[in-house]
Amino acid sequence: MDIKKGQAMKIRYATISKEGRRSNNEDFFVVMDQQERGRFWGIVCDGMGGHACGEVASETVAHAVSAYWEQHAEEMDSEDKVVEACQEATRAIEQKAREVGLKEMGTTLVMASIEGDIVTIAHVGDSRCYLQRPGQGVMYQTQDHVRLSFGYEIVARSFFSGHPEEAIADVVQISVCAGDRILLCSDGVHKSMEPEDLEARMMEAKSLEEILHGFDLSCWKYGDDNYTAILIEVE
Repeated sequence: MDIKKGQAMKIRYATISKEGRRSNNEDFFVVMDQQERGRFWGIVCDGMGGHACGEVASETVAHAVSAYWEQHAEEMDSEDKVVEACQEATRAIEQKAREVGLKEMGTTLVMASIEGDIVTIAHVGDSRCYLQRPGQGVMYQTQDHVRLSFGYEIVARSFFSGHPEEAIADVVQISVCAGDRILLCSDGVHKSMEPEDLEARMMEAKSLEEILHGFDLSCWKYGDDNYTAILIEVE
């Protein structure tokens, strides 16, 4: 799956993360902007609803993956690198669960790492990544890891203490071009808007901050969950 990287791209980004109508925010995100080294990555994690310490789980996994990426910054991005980062995050959440005395802690993850002109996208669960290109529309969208249980949709893959076999990431590598926009978001974002509305808003001729302000209004009005997004533009 490895792709030979080309010239480094310039990156702009904006972020948002709010509690919404919940009492606390179980989402967590990390952005590492190292464009001077030809690198940029963003991570969004969504602590599993209904399980204790969701916010601890999301922060633990996001930091573990980001730390692994930082420690191995000289290695080219690859599917193997994602697998190893996920294994590190699995160990981290198991250790954190023991520290806080809980059997059940879980979180989703979605990440995008831009190295040169290649983006590596990985996800576990129902947090999403959208990649759109001007004039061509959606070039890639992650597919949620969900299943039905008694008529309800539940997350089928996650970083979940005691269940390391669930932390299996889907990974793709795609060449990016100037004008491409990448959205990383928790389900509190994509469940608050119709798909075509979200996709259209991503590509509006506005600043990234203005676009996320519009997301903010919709998530607050129509959603009932925490919501987090990283919106990235390649220049």
